[in-house]
Amino acid sequence: MDTVELLNPDIPAAPSRREAFKYWLKLGFISFGGPAGQIAMMHQELVDRRRWISEQRFLHALNFCMLLPGPEAIQLAIYISWLLHGTVAAIVAGVLFFLPAFALLCLLAAVYLAFGDVPLIQGIFYGIKPAVVAVVLFAAWRIGAKAIKNVVLAVIAALAFVGIFFLKLDFPWIVLAAAILGAIGGKLAPAKFSGSGGHSAAGNGRAPALIDDDTPPPAHARFSWSKLALTTAIFVAFWAAGLALLGGSPALFEMGSFFTKAAFLTLGGAYAVLPYVYQHAVEQYHWLSAAQMIDGLALGETTPGPLIMIVTWVGYMGAGIKGATVATFFTFLPSFLFILAGGPIVEATRGELKFTAPLTAITAAVVGVIVSLAAFFAWHTFWPQANETAPFTGPFGWQQIVVALAAFVALWKYKIDIMRVIGVCAALGLLYGLWH
Repeated sequence: MDTVELLNPDIPAAPSRREAFKYWLKLGFISFGGPAGQIAMMHQELVDRRRWISEQRFLHALNFCMLLPGPEAIQLAIYISWLLHGTVAAIVAGVLFFLPAFALLCLLAAVYLAFGDVPLIQGIFYGIKPAVVAVVLFAAWRIGAKAIKNVVLAVIAALAFVGIFFLKLDFPWIVLAAAILGAIGGKLAPAKFSGSGGHSAAGNGRAPALIDDDTPPPAHARFSWSKLALTTAIFVAFWAAGLALLGGSPALFEMGSFFTKAAFLTLGGAYAVLPYVYQHAVEQYHWLSAAQMIDGLALGETTPGPLIMIVTWVGYMGAGIKGATVATFFTFLPSFLFILAGGPIVEATRGELKFTAPLTAITAAVVGVIVSLAAFFAWHTFWPQANETAPFTGPFGWQQIVVALAAFVALWKYKIDIMRVIGVCAALGLLYGLWH
């Protein structure tokens, strides 16, 4: 990579570990909007502004993460940090991604148990919700503008939107269908599924990135069977040691075992596994009540970090700070394993059409899914009292649609930083809450 930089001075300088640390820490505090919003933030900052990674490499990593159980946004952060600086940096980036949300949810859970209400926080998030709609829609536009390169991919995106929004198909089935279409299409019409076609960013008229389309993987990202076996063995040891430390507390041991199973069932994101968590945490183990679960989900949707952070709330309700720590640790541990063990395989197959064509089709499907998320958030934001049987019942939040439109224009036309947009919307929500 150093040689390439000397030959092409337009390539940005490699970030120091300190610089990367500051970015991942900031992301942990501003990662609102669920996976779509978080991916949008990383895309804007890492691909467009800092140019640490190219568009194609970013999407290739994202496609892999979409195939995995667990929260794809945090896995994408782990993957990119791993490519840049190796294993330790990947672990740091992953922890920083959820650590602010962990601390905030524990604090909110303590306040909730003590006082039962958090009106100030609710006022702030009243303003954040329309900003989230804008961020998610902006993500769909940005990724779609670059990933949907022909009519075939546009049709896949449209089918994914219809499938998940109207037909209520589970996300894993949509990913599987897209992968099958991509595999078939890669053989029948390879030009439609060839991604970048092997050309670098510079060759496509874009400024080159540090990790560009044709940049070879660094030494630590190269695949070997011995490295795969060692990585897997280390994580199994960490998991077993964690459970062993909980052996003196049957309740915590039970919690650790449960959230390990839940982590491997989160294919399709947090929404896919929430019914499973609800059924066991509320009805079987009685860690919290149904009302507490719903309140926690509302807070989880409007705080930074992955939506699956609801497990922190569940753990706290069941066993205080110890329960929150156990639930969070065993939920996120597999995500690190998937990236650090599987990443070298993904890098080794990056240029092969038989592997990249299905991932190209998945990217198109993801665009449709992100649009559906924007529609879902918009519906619940602008018609907060609506439901499936009466989709447009209750008052229409015209103030919030004005805020959402203004936020989208700020992001799209004026290229204002996402953090500033969210901050302004949060301040507006606070003022609105104080006024009312």
